[in-house]
Order: sequence, then structure tokens, then C-alpha cells
Amino acid sequence: MSLAATIQQPEGRRLEFKETMPSNSDLAKTIVAFANDAGGELFIGIQDEPRSITGIDEDKLDDIENQISNLIHDKCTPVIYPEISYIEEAGKHIIRVQIHKGSKPPYFLKNKTKETGTYTRVGSSNRLCDAAMIQDLERQGTGVSFDAELVHAKSLDEIDIADFEQFFEVKAGEPLTHQVLQKLELFNDEQGRELPTNALILLSEDRLKTQLFPNAKIECALFKGTIPGDFLDQKSFDGHIAGQADLALTFVLKHIAKGTKNYEGVYREDRWEYPIIALREVIRNAVIHRDYSLTGKDIKIAIFDDKIEITSPGKLPASVDYNEMNAFQSDVRNKVLAPVFKRLGIIEKWGNGLQLMDDDMKAYPEIALTWSEPGVQFRVTFSKLNYESQQESQQESQQELTYDLQDELDQELDKPTLYSKILTIVQAKPLSTQQISKKLGQKSISGQLGKVIAKLMDDELLEWTIPDTPKSSNQKHRITPAGKEFLEKLNQKDK
Repeated sequence: MSLAATIQQPEGRRLEFKETMPSNSDLAKTIVAFANDAGGELFIGIQDEPRSITGIDEDKLDDIENQISNLIHDKCTPVIYPEISYIEEAGKHIIRVQIHKGSKPPYFLKNKTKETGTYTRVGSSNRLCDAAMIQDLERQGTGVSFDAELVHAKSLDEIDIADFEQFFEVKAGEPLTHQVLQKLELFNDEQGRELPTNALILLSEDRLKTQLFPNAKIECALFKGTIPGDFLDQKSFDGHIAGQADLALTFVLKHIAKGTKNYEGVYREDRWEYPIIALREVIRNAVIHRDYSLTGKDIKIAIFDDKIEITSPGKLPASVDYNEMNAFQSDVRNKVLAPVFKRLGIIEKWGNGLQLMDDDMKAYPEIALTWSEPGVQFRVTFSKLNYESQQESQQESQQELTYDLQDELDQELDKPTLYSKILTIVQAKPLSTQQISKKLGQKSISGQLGKVIAKLMDDELLEWTIPDTPKSSNQKHRITPAGKEFLEKLNQKDK
């Protein structure tokens, strides 16, 4: 990337700007943080806010380079080898310090202990690592992933994996035998005792999973509006992790529209309002690549009026860039779980997930995919680019609908009937026809009630909760935005 393009980027996980040479302490923290994380670039001679090239005196460049090299050698351990270069832009001189991701983490400050001097990047800042983060860095240094570590609390034959065994046989087309468990490295022998790995505990529904990994679950919520607040529906999926992604996707599909207008204004019944393949891949990746060593966090899927957010514990693997989806990137955090998911068909081909997402997104120019790292988490957001115009159109449509129903409005003002009573009853929450009948004090469902509900449906003031299956035993009626508008108009005129 050219300097001109780099300067336009915000400071972040891999990038930092300094107008002048930082203090020895700040520089050392940045260097070890870059080495412990994804690597990064530090530019000296560029002001951050407002972003501008201030430059460094040419006769000071060599002295500053030596100062940086000596400081890294004297203050940081294990050894870090920086790449230091000079850049001239518009007659001004800049020093670029590039640090590659280290192969022997954790890196820390020599004048402190490993526990008090190990830093990593969180956004654009350097964060002191806690014990769990240091342990993760130590695992990276040895090449052993967290999911491969053995659990000593129970032996293999004591773990309840009955549900996963059934799931595996259906998805993989073969029984989950002792030999298959061994081949997938889901247990290991230690001093004559067969011990499960963290991966097997996560794939089980044993009580030990709840004790060790209480947050190995997906929390899904449908919110009213565009920010967290009142939720309309929520569900927690905490069974074995191999089945969580499909259950979560089903929750999402339940709450997004199918058969919407596409960006050309053409109505297509087979088109969801969000790219389903891309959503599926993001949710699967959240399960497969999340950091299970962060036991206090769960995966969260939040559905708003204008977007869907999927947030997973753990930062994006250092070698993966969501900005390069078609580059067939692959980096495995959970080295035992990943082959299991591939065996189950949840992973199709290594490095193929981002390509599938990229292809699917091309058919949805009205949806933007963005990603961020809030704290030690990774978040992918699908946003509606034309949300505001859709809202205006919807409001106009509701106003027209209310105008068309003026006769009903006038009638209800004169004397309330079942028409407005039913709307008022279901305003609190969706109800079945039988539940509405009971709320009205009827002993049984009357023919009149059925006719009024049918008219409310025709007038688009009520809708099914399960539109694809009208005769479902779980079917209920819920009020539509137009229905709420009708009641608001009724209440305003009544006052």
C-alpha cells in the first residue's frame, strides 16, 4: 500500500502514527504488542489528529533509527527484529518501523516480568495481557491450540457424548467409533488413562461442559429499532457446538423477510432481504474460530431494523483479512475442532468460506458487509444501505393505508368493536385465535371473531407469525406497523 493510501487509514490493530519519537516506554509497549499480535507498522513524522505529514529533520534520521534499534534490543524479549526504513513524501522525511508477528510469543518488556510486561493490540491501543491472554500466547509459541489441551476432570468413558454421536452419524454418514475419536484427536492417552480434549468437552452435552465452558453458546436477539434495547424475541443455543450454527441461522431466517424487492425494484419471492450464504458462513466461522479460552464471553447475534450483527469472542486470526475475501485465506485457531467440522460438512473446503461470502454479497449491492474488533472480539455487520429511504416509503405506505381505512377509524371512534379490541389485545404480544377468544371472554371461538380477524389480515393490520405455514399449530397473530399506526390514530382522535 502506498504512503498516500496508508495515511488515509485509521489507526488500528496493525497501524500507528506518531508526530515525534515516542517515549522509550510507549515505543517498547507498541513493539511487543505488535509482535504478540498480528504485526504492524509505526510511522514517525505523521500527526494523527488531524492527519498530516509533519516530517522529521533529515539530519536526525540516522540517530532516531539507531535509538529505535537499540531500544528494541535492550527493552524487549525474546529478540525482535524490526524493519526500519526512510520515506520521503512532498519533501518531508518519515521513519517507518515494521514489526512482523513473532514466532516465539509471548514478547514482553525486559525490565518487567512476563506477567506485568506483556502487551497486545486491542484496536489502536496497547493492552496489558491478563493471565489467560498470556497462556494463549504461550500456546501459540508451542503450536498447541487450546482445544487440543487435555481435561483431567473426567476420563473419556465418563463423558456424555450421546447427542453428538447421533449428530455425527447423520452428518458424517458414519458412526462415531473409538477409532474415529482417536483419529480426530478428540482424546489422548496420558499415563494409561484416556482423557478428553477441550474440543470433545465442547462437542458434548456433559455437565462438565457447563462447568468449564458456561458461555460456549450463541445468544440470539431480535430488537425493536436500530439500537439495543427492547427485544421482541430471544433464544439461547447452548447444546453441543457442532449444532449451534444451524440453529442460530434458523432463528435469523425466522425474523428476516423473504420475497422483498431487490435493488432494481423487482419483486422476487425466492430472495431473502439479506445474503443467506454469507450470513451462514459468518455464523459458522463465529462458532469454528471463536476463542474458547475466553470463558466469560458468548457469541451474540443481534437483529435490528437496519442491520444484523454477529459478534464472536477473540480477535480475527492475524493472517486473515476480511477486506480480501476472494484470496482463499485460511487460518485455524482451533486445530482439533476444524477437522471435525470439515468431517461434518460444516466446512466445505479450506479457505473457501470467504470466497462464498464474496460471491453472495455481489448479488446484494444494497447490503454492506463491514467488520470491526470491539475489544477482544470480532464483529461482522450486515447493514441495509437504503434503510432510511425504506423507512420513509414505509411511513408513506402506512399513512396511505390509514387513509384508506378512514371508515373503520370513524366507526371505531363512534363505538369500539371487535376490530379495534383485537388489535389492542395483540399489541402486547402475538396470540393465537384461541388465546384472543379467551382474552375477549368468549367460551369458544365464534364465527364473528374469525371474520374480523380475516378482515384485519386483509387490511394488513394483523399478520401471521409463521407466514410460510398458515396451518401450523404454533401459529399466532401479531400486529403490523400499520396496525400500530391505526391504534395510534384512534387514540389521538379519542383524546
